[in-house]
Amino acid sequence: MKTGDLKIINQGQDDELEVWGYRPCAWRLVLVSVGVVCSGGLLLLLLYWLPQWSVRSTSSICSLREAHTVLLRSRDEFRQWFRARVHTLSAPGYRPFENLELQTATRKCSLSNKEHDGKCHQQQTAQIHYFTHHSTKYYWNEGLQNFELYKGLEDVEVSCAEMHSEHGSGLSKQVQEYRRLFFGENEIAVRVPSLFKLLIKEVLNPFYIFQLFSVILWSAEDYYYYATAIVFMSVISIATSLYTIKRQYVMLHDMVAAHSVVRVSVCRGDKEVEQAMSTELVPGDVIAIPANGMIMPCDAALIQGTCIVNESMLTGESVPVTKTSIPGSGEEGAQSYSLDQHKRHTLFCGTQVIQTRFYSGQMVKAVVVRTGFSTEKGQLVRSILYPKPTDFKLYRDAYLFLLCLVGVAAIGFIYTVTLSVMNNVPAKLIVIKSLDIITITVPPALPAAMTAGIVYAQRRLKKVGIFCISPQRINMCGQLNLVCFDKTGTLTEDGLDLWGVQRVEDRRFLAPESSVNTEALRPSAFVACMASCHSLTTIEGQLSGDPLDLKMFNATGWILEEPTQEETALHNPIMPTVVRMPNHVVMETDLSDLTETASCEIGIVRQFPFSSALQRMSVVVRKLGEKHMNAFLKGAPEVVASLCKPHTVPESFAETLEAYTCQGFRVIALAHRQLETKLSWHKVQALSRDVIEQNMEFLGLIIMQNKIKEETSGVLTDLHEAHIRMLMVTGDNMLTAISVARDCGMIRAHETVIIANAVPPKDFHPASISWHYSHSPAPSKDTQSVEIQMESLCDKVQTDDRFHFALSGPAFTVVMEHFPHLVPKLAVGATVFARMSPDQKTQMVEVLQSLNYIVGMCGDGANDCGALKRAHSGISLSELEASVASPFTSSTSNISCVPSLIREGRAALITSFCVFKFMALYSIIQYLSVTLLYSIPSNLGDFQFLFIDIAIILIIAFTMSLNPAWGQLVPRRPPSSLISGPLLFSVLTQILTCLLFQLLAFLLVREQSWYEKWTPQSNACNVSRSSQPLNLNSSYIDIKNIRNYENTTLFYVSSFQYLAVAIVFSKGKPFRQPSYKNWPFMLSCIGLYTFLFLIMLFPLPAIDKFLEIVCVPHEWRITVVAIIISNTVVSFILETLILDVILRRLIFRDNRSDNPVSPSPSAGLPQEANDRWGRLFLSWLFCRERRPPRLRYRQLALELQDDPDWPPRPGTVMYANAQTHSSASL
Repeated sequence: MKTGDLKIINQGQDDELEVWGYRPCAWRLVLVSVGVVCSGGLLLLLLYWLPQWSVRSTSSICSLREAHTVLLRSRDEFRQWFRARVHTLSAPGYRPFENLELQTATRKCSLSNKEHDGKCHQQQTAQIHYFTHHSTKYYWNEGLQNFELYKGLEDVEVSCAEMHSEHGSGLSKQVQEYRRLFFGENEIAVRVPSLFKLLIKEVLNPFYIFQLFSVILWSAEDYYYYATAIVFMSVISIATSLYTIKRQYVMLHDMVAAHSVVRVSVCRGDKEVEQAMSTELVPGDVIAIPANGMIMPCDAALIQGTCIVNESMLTGESVPVTKTSIPGSGEEGAQSYSLDQHKRHTLFCGTQVIQTRFYSGQMVKAVVVRTGFSTEKGQLVRSILYPKPTDFKLYRDAYLFLLCLVGVAAIGFIYTVTLSVMNNVPAKLIVIKSLDIITITVPPALPAAMTAGIVYAQRRLKKVGIFCISPQRINMCGQLNLVCFDKTGTLTEDGLDLWGVQRVEDRRFLAPESSVNTEALRPSAFVACMASCHSLTTIEGQLSGDPLDLKMFNATGWILEEPTQEETALHNPIMPTVVRMPNHVVMETDLSDLTETASCEIGIVRQFPFSSALQRMSVVVRKLGEKHMNAFLKGAPEVVASLCKPHTVPESFAETLEAYTCQGFRVIALAHRQLETKLSWHKVQALSRDVIEQNMEFLGLIIMQNKIKEETSGVLTDLHEAHIRMLMVTGDNMLTAISVARDCGMIRAHETVIIANAVPPKDFHPASISWHYSHSPAPSKDTQSVEIQMESLCDKVQTDDRFHFALSGPAFTVVMEHFPHLVPKLAVGATVFARMSPDQKTQMVEVLQSLNYIVGMCGDGANDCGALKRAHSGISLSELEASVASPFTSSTSNISCVPSLIREGRAALITSFCVFKFMALYSIIQYLSVTLLYSIPSNLGDFQFLFIDIAIILIIAFTMSLNPAWGQLVPRRPPSSLISGPLLFSVLTQILTCLLFQLLAFLLVREQSWYEKWTPQSNACNVSRSSQPLNLNSSYIDIKNIRNYENTTLFYVSSFQYLAVAIVFSKGKPFRQPSYKNWPFMLSCIGLYTFLFLIMLFPLPAIDKFLEIVCVPHEWRITVVAIIISNTVVSFILETLILDVILRRLIFRDNRSDNPVSPSPSAGLPQEANDRWGRLFLSWLFCRERRPPRLRYRQLALELQDDPDWPPRPGTVMYANAQTHSSASL
């Protein structure tokens, strides 16, 4: 493939793709057709499974401009291949946002120079190439010489002011129809495939094709019974899979289609409004939002009015959000509109507009910016329809292991063909016997057996209220070694309680006050700010909004009144939301204070909603009877203080803030400003928030208490004891997060926290990082006397002291951009991430995954959707629709689901390993038996195969998966790879053991004095022929030579070997309950052992005839019992004693812990000295000396242990340009 023909689309995005162009090639197509016919259709199957081979074998590479087919490859770690056919679109222009009038005029000028009018239509119509991939269309761009994706109105980089001026009046019918050619119907179409299509796709799976091949081969051998059993299992498996897939498609279709098509009011000019279907909308259309609300059919930017929106479908947050119109002037108006930056002004598809606010009969209008699958909801649906494959080492190793089995099968194939030719076996029989070896070595029932453990784990999770939409990720949960937790609503309670307030007078803090609903405080600016600076609204007579706003407003005791629709339409334009004191307070007020009290009726003139990026919100209000307006501001204390006049902020601001945050309080700061008298209502509406939010006067602090959930500490203790690393990722204050981390046990009392304060470059000063050491505050009952101890000494922390890094969101961004070499070091040691935005949470998860951590994320779904989707195992504590983005959803709103999920994941993972090892040994044991019997020549009988495959293998494989999870988490984790020392040792030693004892039995029986080539007249049992039903017909001829002493002996020995390996592989503690608690498995084993011993020691003629086994002397039966017992004992010793006790303890120690306990003082005891010498000897024997860790975070941890400059000393400052260190006393 020529690299020069390679193009990149979606560059820099998650779905970045490489694309090549191809056009059909006749001679290649003919060759492939011949190959398909000659191979009986197998080549066609291969090309179906490998789209890149299909395209390359039938087409020749060409430029993208001339391509008929494009070949796509994802640029992520999975490197998936896709193919798409290129189509042609006829349109008046080449791009959706071109000026149609200019295009028409240009074409008319070009047409006037043409001699022939017959070419008119060709000149007026542009032919545009496009292809569709994952429900998204990519159009050819002649200028870029590449395909590009049109998302919506953002593609033309329109400013917020232009949204009002150029796009505020809507589109004409002609322009709308033109754009619809490119953007298509505005719908998120989830097509539910027919059962026939799903059946064909499922049946063409390589696993079912191999089963079909096996069934055909067994039918040719007249082995109908097991073939029928496999067909029966396959039909059940396919039917179950089809039902599940169909149900998921139907559920997703119903969820999307419930409100996808509605009637909307579309603006055509300033006053003309017409009704249309939502499917006709295109980017640039202007729609009117009705007063009683609607379900949004698209993403739209609000340009007029205010909306109260429920966004639970997208964010999982059930609290209504206030959306305001985008700024139309000033610096904010000059900014380019962006969906991410202007979320507070954007109505998202699928969200519900509950109420609207408008003035003087004006409509609430919004400009459509995205439609269809380009919307936020559309992208969420696309992530469900086209998920990334599960990247888990177990599955990759399973394929490698199967390839090894295929190699073994190839050896057996060659051996069988060679031996059969030497013995002059007929050609037909040679083909059947040699192919039979393949079906024996690669068991068709392997995938179904391995899936059983996951299915059982999923059922157990459902019983404890954990629901899973991605069952394959259950195994991945068993490998989790790091879990990130959101704070509010996850580790702590959802609600906040008002602990108290601390006002400011004369640049000093007053004493804390527990209540603001007092006579002295009611008329104050502090209480007025609490009562008015919020985004609360009344829905069906009930106050609704952010819980923090609700607590603050209810604490004031004030009343909120909103104008009705009639009042808004009939009265003057200024009909704002009003907050006032209750009537009984006014009645109790003295006449002298009546004027001041009456003025405490406040109208909210304009609102700037809370922004997580700005960490603040503000309102402009007017008190009744006053001519001037006031601005109130609330937000993060550091942000509010920076916007206030310095002389209004108390000198003890930092110390007081630290005193509260170190105790885990959530602190909100308030400020106000009196605006100029000349400002009118209309002027205020045009001002940007930057103009309002400056030169404020600091009012004081509100202290909110966020209690830790009862279950939090116990769960984190369990995870800590299991050596699973825990991180807190929150949008709250840094010191509050550290305090909560200490209180819940994430950070121990004696452990040091190192706060990394990173500052971006400014005024020719490079970016820098300073390091502050924070120790646990001394306990004190007086909240005013609690102080955080900031270490200013230059002494390095003792090496035996554990330390944790803490970063804020802004610092994280600076480190990522200017200190990339520090990112891995901080990621290995950080525990608290504060003030993190949703995008930063996702970015942090990606950083941890790049260090080979298996990351779990647990959040309430509000701002964690991105991180929940990106983590290996995302656990949502919200049952709202946004939880579809998370693989796991818990019905309990606390983190107790996390250890339950990890335990079940470990149990399922160990079960997968046990079943895989058992099925591999089953194949090899049967392979050994058949190979030995081929040498005489003989084989196992059909009913012997049937008994082994059905009565032993299937029953054991499905019952050994039923072991429940162990009751507690242990420090050791299960292995993640099949290609690992312990597993390879286990499998290989058991194979050698089975080979040794089968070979011993096979050779020993031939050395017996009574041994002879068996015939119906043979009398090895010394029993009269009259009692042997098999010998009644003296003319009986066994063509396949099934009945003989070797066959009978190997059948007995191998049958017990299956049970022996099943028992030694079916391990319990420390990841699963012991096998004796799995009563179906125990009953199966006991029943099979009893039956096998019965037919071996006390033969029954009917069973002997059915199983085609012959009678052997009683002494030989006792000898076989001795061989079986010896085999079982050796298998048990190798697996339990040698592997689990000695080798795993001394050599295979990789999965014991990520946080090894420091050596104890008793390291010199004789036992530990012996262990050390034994470990050294065995490590030398197994060539494992000084082997470095494979995982990046372990390598980095070892390097940092030997780094004398890590962690940085207190007060050290690092600069980005020279990467030098300088110490400074803080």
